[in-house]
Amino acid sequence: MNCRSLRLFGSVILLIGCLFNAVLSATGSADIHVWEMQEIVLKAEKVYDNYYTDVCCWIELRGPDFSRRIYGFWDGANIFRVRFVATKPGEWHWHSGSNQPDDRGFNDIAGQFTAVEWTEAEKQENPNRRGFVCPTPNGHALQYADGKPFFMVGDTWLAGSTWRLPFRNATPPEKYEPAPGIGFEDAVQYRKKQGFNSVSMISCFPNWDSDGKPSTYADSNGIFVRNAWEKFGYDVSDAVNLDELGELSYWGTLTAKDMRDESGNLPFAMSRDHRGVSDFNRINPKYFQSLDQKMDYLSGEGFVPLLETVRRDVGPSWSAYFDFNETFARFVQYLISRYGAYNMIFSGIHLDWIPRDFSLTAEEFNEALTYHLHKYGPLPFGQPVSTLISSSTYSVFGHHEDCPWLTMHSVGNKPRDHRVADSLEIIFRLEPSFPVINFEPYYTGWDHEINMPNGERPPANSERDNYFARAQMYGSVLSGALSGHVHGTSAYDITTTGEPPGKRHHIWEALTFESANYMQHLHSFVVSAGEKFQDLQPARDDVHPNKAPGSPPTGLDGWAYMLRTADQELAMLYFENESVLPILSGLKPKAVYTFKWFDPRTGEWKPAERVKTDRKGNLHIPLFPDGQNPSATDWAAIISKQ
Repeated sequence: MNCRSLRLFGSVILLIGCLFNAVLSATGSADIHVWEMQEIVLKAEKVYDNYYTDVCCWIELRGPDFSRRIYGFWDGANIFRVRFVATKPGEWHWHSGSNQPDDRGFNDIAGQFTAVEWTEAEKQENPNRRGFVCPTPNGHALQYADGKPFFMVGDTWLAGSTWRLPFRNATPPEKYEPAPGIGFEDAVQYRKKQGFNSVSMISCFPNWDSDGKPSTYADSNGIFVRNAWEKFGYDVSDAVNLDELGELSYWGTLTAKDMRDESGNLPFAMSRDHRGVSDFNRINPKYFQSLDQKMDYLSGEGFVPLLETVRRDVGPSWSAYFDFNETFARFVQYLISRYGAYNMIFSGIHLDWIPRDFSLTAEEFNEALTYHLHKYGPLPFGQPVSTLISSSTYSVFGHHEDCPWLTMHSVGNKPRDHRVADSLEIIFRLEPSFPVINFEPYYTGWDHEINMPNGERPPANSERDNYFARAQMYGSVLSGALSGHVHGTSAYDITTTGEPPGKRHHIWEALTFESANYMQHLHSFVVSAGEKFQDLQPARDDVHPNKAPGSPPTGLDGWAYMLRTADQELAMLYFENESVLPILSGLKPKAVYTFKWFDPRTGEWKPAERVKTDRKGNLHIPLFPDGQNPSATDWAAIISKQ
């Protein structure tokens, strides 16, 4: 689904008497489809000192079962763009307005158009044509707007918004294999062939650059400017006397990873008053024009990305030197205005860690995001809003009225072991029900203390390393994370061509780790039940035993999981390595079920077996396929009533 613009003739009627300040580009097609991004261009007639802060413009969009304000964004010079979609077939009308009532370039311009539906064949070509993802009626899973189930199969490319995965506007070779010089389209196509339908990216990294200063440092006022990922091989102590910098504190001597776009643009101008700090009142549209190409490409390939605002380490300097609630809300709205007409999940803040010095508190971010919601309203086209988190969004922010901007819960980062299952089950049982997902589970290849189940650090891409990733996939989903799962590797920071990887891996190497292949098997297993998987509920307590003797909560061995429908007609199970063969309870008494083992390493099903429950609804399941008890490896299974 490529970016489309409304046609000037036929489908749009400008108000008679206006000076045609609304520019609408032709695409060569008279059809305007539902869920396909349209764009209106508004040109300011007056000159403003700061177009980003001085002008707020919008259209009032009305159509079948829809009436909302859609905000525009500044895109350089005197250009503002308003992006939107039609959510249903039929007649649509729009009317422009702004906070600058005397500027005819923004106000009282109107138009209309007719939107048509995609054919089923066209929807098969690109599932984004089914509409934006939203919660299922029961609140526990995700679906497209037309009701088709959506199960996220994601990968973590946090720096994918930058030059590190450059957009080349080139088609990758048919049998492309990751290698040095990799581009954005190469990586997308490689993951698409593995069954992925999402990638996670942070929109930008203010204050980060390979600028001769340490990756983590505070300025002369004691305000931490950044806590960035290191650019390995670039030791600043060799080039500058750290004692003479004037900064009070820093960690290490490696500089930060540079996070410009492909043309060298930063997301904001740099402050004239505070060295090393972005001027959050002076955005740089050229940086985001580069990100536009990537978001458009993902949309056209049927991906539903997780787009995050910024990483938490920018918070201290932002709050110290600017009106944080106002300027952060403006930036959040800029991203929503620019990318809110794409099928995506939006993350208000990348809050992977909440250290005292290198982040604002959860309360401060919650206050700013709530301020944004009250000032600008929710995303107009209803995409879920979440946050990548340490621990769980529920334990950090609360639920529903505690954080009214949040409509989808998440867990992640810490812990990366059995304890995440308890967090997921707690969230699953909240009222009202929200979808939940593990955005940051075990990362293959990453040598870090938080990524060591029960203190174990296996070699990168080894069988054991990949098993840990697989155990988190199935354990998370079968604890109630029915939204899907997001895979990760040590190359989340995208160390790329010309850089030594240091403690992490080059992106082209990490893309080939075996753990990514398991994600398509996870998807196949879950959707094998059809839409009914969305009705499954955690039932781990009806697995006896659900923990092998001695299996610790800080590990990823020996636990068993079960999801079951309320009508007891369907159940899904996952048994970790070293699990003990259990008895299941809570099924229909004296009922015949079909039992099928599933190999999560290969995606292969074992032959179905007929099993019968006793008069109390208990079921003795067949022996593990490897013939051992405890099991020598992990297995999944599905039980369905005949």
